[in-house]
Amino acid sequence: MSEDRIPLAGSDAPLGATWDGSGVNFALFSAHATKVELCLFEPKGRRETDRIELPENTHQVWHGYLPWVRPGQLYGYRVHGPYAPDAGHRFNPHKLLIDPYARALHGNLRWHDALFGYRVGHRDGDLSFDRRDSAFVMPKCVVVDPAHTWGNDIRPAHPWPETVIYEAHVKGISARNPALPEQMRGTFEGLAAPSTIAHLKRLGITAVELLPIHAFVDDRDLVERGLTNYWGYNTLAFFAPAPRYLTQEGDIGEFKLMVRRLHEAGIEVILDVVYNHTAEGNQMGPTLSLRGIDNASYYILGDDRRYYYDTTGCGNTLDMRHSRALQLVMDSLRYWVEDCHVDGFRFDLATALGREREAFDEHSVFLESTRQDPVLNKVKLIAEPWDVGPDGYQLGNFPPGWAEWNGHFRDTVRAFWRGDEGMAAALADGLMGSAALFEKAGRRPWASVNFITAHDGFTLTDLVSYNDKHNDENGEDNQDGTDNNLSWNCGAEGPTDDPDIQRLRDRQRRNLMATLILAQGTPMILMGDERGRSQHGNNNAYCQDVEFNWLDWAPDHPDRAGFEPFLRGLIAIRRAHRLLQSDKFFHEDPYGRFPGRAQWLRPDSEELDAQDWDNPGTRALGLFLSQPGEALLALLNASDGALDFTLPEPPGGGWRLLVDTGRGFAARRGKPCDAASVSIEARTVLMLESTGR
Repeated sequence: MSEDRIPLAGSDAPLGATWDGSGVNFALFSAHATKVELCLFEPKGRRETDRIELPENTHQVWHGYLPWVRPGQLYGYRVHGPYAPDAGHRFNPHKLLIDPYARALHGNLRWHDALFGYRVGHRDGDLSFDRRDSAFVMPKCVVVDPAHTWGNDIRPAHPWPETVIYEAHVKGISARNPALPEQMRGTFEGLAAPSTIAHLKRLGITAVELLPIHAFVDDRDLVERGLTNYWGYNTLAFFAPAPRYLTQEGDIGEFKLMVRRLHEAGIEVILDVVYNHTAEGNQMGPTLSLRGIDNASYYILGDDRRYYYDTTGCGNTLDMRHSRALQLVMDSLRYWVEDCHVDGFRFDLATALGREREAFDEHSVFLESTRQDPVLNKVKLIAEPWDVGPDGYQLGNFPPGWAEWNGHFRDTVRAFWRGDEGMAAALADGLMGSAALFEKAGRRPWASVNFITAHDGFTLTDLVSYNDKHNDENGEDNQDGTDNNLSWNCGAEGPTDDPDIQRLRDRQRRNLMATLILAQGTPMILMGDERGRSQHGNNNAYCQDVEFNWLDWAPDHPDRAGFEPFLRGLIAIRRAHRLLQSDKFFHEDPYGRFPGRAQWLRPDSEELDAQDWDNPGTRALGLFLSQPGEALLALLNASDGALDFTLPEPPGGGWRLLVDTGRGFAARRGKPCDAASVSIEARTVLMLESTGR
């Protein structure tokens, strides 16, 4: 090696490949490695041009500085050390490894037996050793120049009580948008396009929650069946955007531009992140990154250290008790906030992150770290409060400052409108922000992220069109996906020409959305529900990169034309009434600082008593919300017959109708209602406001 190509010592911090304007510092943590080699590749990534041993090891970080390297350089690592699975070590220098701190990736992983550290099919299984070079089928890391012109980018910073979330998929939201050129569809640029943003603005949402955008892997069994990991819950790199969402490979500026355009429209960006496991799977999985860098440090291993302690159902679990694994996650989160300006995160299987191995602990290292971090405690943090480990369902148990996906709200509202008995009390609690779950340690109603549908499960249209899942396209004999859908097909399974069933389904969709939008807490809407998107009864469409998983941009079909305007009207009503965006729970305030009041009424306008709440046949109730100068009345009838509802005396003036799901009516200023009572049809929601506000 010539003198001008000899690496300098460099620094052990920061980790990753850091361009300083003159050269690049490379730093990689590995506590148990014996040697680390940096591999450089030519621009197409097909040929390794240099293999350089990192010259220094400081605090278990291997590092070196290369003055001749520039942004755009492709690289990877080979890490030497013991291959001793029984001791938790799986080093194999024949395998090219992704830098955990890589900011961009070049190329896609192509499945081949050379990716595995052991000899696939060998009688000794993962105890065997494979000497084939995996570089020819591995993506390569890219050295990036982080400079980006943000101009006057300003975070919308919507208060939690005013937040309305739209769960979307980067490809799905623009893949069928005819206003976009083909190369932009399904990319960050497609999401940043004026027509896409205009759709979001018209709806009235304040935040998009994007399914995973971190670089991820299509599972081998899916690829062999001609499918893909469409959702993306199989992360390979925590700092790099998925190359499939870029129009120019390695151009992370496209993601940043998307964030800025959404911010300009007043829309926050929340990332769905997967830090609980990686794409390397269990002991029979490939060696792609952390496994080959320092398996024993990054993953929770079992008592028999050959195997992984898995609470994710995906083969492995990251060890948040290890300082360097924790640092990896925290550095990643801060990167997306500080460098990429995102506004929050939804944590997949967050219970796994809050475990101290066996038990969930709200004071776990990870949860305490995020709580005190001066960057992360200023953005929105949302937990998916479950995993597949012991006592995995931890709804309501995350610490102050966190919001949580409220699956109990989803199930209660579905069951109530399906017509199940005994749901009145649970529905009332859900409509009031699920205080039974969240009112502790100073938490607020917004901590309950309410939803009826999400990516995982039926769409809204399918929820009222199918009793059973129909997942045959997934190739798993319809065994995947939940059987507990709490759905009702309204009298026919799947599509039907029966006009009565069609009308009932439309009404049920309006009932479900009205209940969601008018409830205390933070509402979340699934992409495409506003336009009647159907997955043909598939409730686990994780592997379906097809049109039914994409937003339909075609002109409205006559039988759904009114639903999107109805939903826009609901969101506008919510935005116009502070009573629907309360930062406090609606019950006795010992200090008298919160003037809001809530009453639950029977159809005769008397307050419900214990007997009413305990009566399994209670399927109609009214909610009277009031505060000085404002009053709202919601009437919900989930029974099979019409009811007369006596109206309570409004605090000044009279009543005006805002919402009637029987007629598809949702408007800010509706028809005055001068009668002493109203007739509410079967399976209908009415909402009225006082005219004295």
